Amino acid sequence: MPLTRRALLSTTAATTAALAVAAAPATAHRHKPAPVRHIPLQGAVNVRDLGGYRTYDGDRVRHGRVYRADELGKLTDADVTTLAGLRLTRAIDFRVPLEIQQNGADRLPAGVTAVSRPVSDLGLYGRLLQIIGSRDPVAQEAALGGGRGAELMRSIYPAFVSDPANRAQFAATLRDLATARGPVLYHCTSGKDRTGWTSYVLLRIVGVPGAVAEEDYLLSNTYRAEADRRTREGVRALGLMQNPDLLIPVQEVRREYLQAALDQAAADFGGLTGYVRDGLGLNWGMVAALRARLVD
Repeated sequence: MPLTRRALLSTTAATTAALAVAAAPATAHRHKPAPVRHIPLQGAVNVRDLGGYRTYDGDRVRHGRVYRADELGKLTDADVTTLAGLRLTRAIDFRVPLEIQQNGADRLPAGVTAVSRPVSDLGLYGRLLQIIGSRDPVAQEAALGGGRGAELMRSIYPAFVSDPANRAQFAATLRDLATARGPVLYHCTSGKDRTGWTSYVLLRIVGVPGAVAEEDYLLSNTYRAEADRRTREGVRALGLMQNPDLLIPVQEVRREYLQAALDQAAADFGGLTGYVRDGLGLNWGMVAALRARLVD
């Protein structure tokens, strides 16, 4: 795909600017949030077009190029038809085998290439199944109460940065987004942690201010709120938990979780710029290709 005029003017300069943006504080340069294009489906709740956000220099992330989502195994026939209208070329699945076993493989329109690219959750999904399945309120309180649920989540995010296998999966996904000939979707189970980190990094790379990228990350709480509430009601109704609110810190995204990954990037690579360049191995040409394809 030919580079845009902007990329041709100075690929190196554009790349340097993009990586400088990645290093900027998340609280700087607050822009008015873009209207979010949520894709309403019956079998998934957190499917969004990542386009519409403004960059530092006033450009805009293109709509219809990148989609983020939660699990797609429970889509209805009508949902599959809706996805077909997005003209996806591939759907990248960050879930580990246990998650797929429990919740089903993706239901996708014909012609969409399914890509399994598991990113470790450090056993979180299996551990939660055990905690809930124990039906033991004392054990559940010991595992998740007193801030331990949030601590558990904070422990997972640094592995997005420090684990070489995880970095390889994220890097391959970003390369796909830079070179794909059509729209690409990526997702995990809830569409909030592995998917949220990928989206945050991608938006920062292409020049979206940190505060805006963070707002996109936090929007998972909005779109997942009702489904998560029903999950808590369900485990209570089944007699699995006396206090299902213990699950809230695990169901949510929080700034402190994102910050745990950013702190790890600072410790391992000197910051987000180093994580992108050295941790993910995205050279200036690949970053420029991402900007050329996703920003106008």
